[in-house]
Amino acid sequence: MDKRTLLVWLLRALVMLVAIPVHEAAHALVSAKLGDTTAKDRGRLTLNPMAHFDLLGALCMIFTGIGWAKPVPTYASRFKNPKGGMALTAAAGPVANLLVAFVSVLLYKILYYTLPASAAINFLLLFLEYMASINTMLAVFNLLPVPPFDGSRIVTVFLPQRTYFKLMQYERYIFIAVFLLLFLGFLDGPLYLLNNAVWDFLMWATSFVDKAVFALAGVSV
Repeated sequence: MDKRTLLVWLLRALVMLVAIPVHEAAHALVSAKLGDTTAKDRGRLTLNPMAHFDLLGALCMIFTGIGWAKPVPTYASRFKNPKGGMALTAAAGPVANLLVAFVSVLLYKILYYTLPASAAINFLLLFLEYMASINTMLAVFNLLPVPPFDGSRIVTVFLPQRTYFKLMQYERYIFIAVFLLLFLGFLDGPLYLLNNAVWDFLMWATSFVDKAVFALAGVSV
C-alpha cells in the first residue's frame, strides 16, 4: 500500500466528517422549519458526525469515494404541503453540499494566492480540493431522480401521487440496481459530465478572486 493511497483515504475521511453531517443536518433543519420535527426530535439536527454515520456507508466513502449516511426520517403528512415539503427537504442536502463546495473553492483560491508554499499549506490546499470535489460529487449523485436518492423526492412535485408510490415500492431494488450500474461503470460518463458542469460553475462563481488578484498584479484578463 503506497503513501498516496493512504493520503487519499485520510482526506476522504476528513471530508466525510464535514460533508455528511452538513448534508443530513440540512435535511433535518428544513424539515423542522416546514413542520416535521421528527428528525430534530431524534437528534439529527446536529453537525455531530456520529449522529448520522452508517458504518458501511462511511467505509465505502473512505475506500471507494461513494458512501451514504443513515436516512433522515421525514413524514410527508406533517407538512402543510406534503409534496412541496418533501421536495424542499430533499433538496436541502445537495444544496448544502454545493454551498460547502463553493466555500471550499473560494478558500482554496484565497489561500493559494496569499500564502507562501509549505508542506502544511499544500496539505490544506489538497484538503480543500477534496472538500470541493467530494461535496460536488455528493450533490450530483444525490440529485439522481430515482429512489432512494434526494432527486426522487424532488421530482415528486411533477409526478402523479400514484406513480410516485408505485416507484417507492421498488425503492430497495432501484437502489441496488443503481449501485451495480455505478460499480460496473455505466454511470461514469453521465456523472462525469454533470460533475464537470458543476465544477465549471464553481470556477465561474469564484472567478472574482482571480480577477481581483490579477488586477492587483496589473495583469489584464
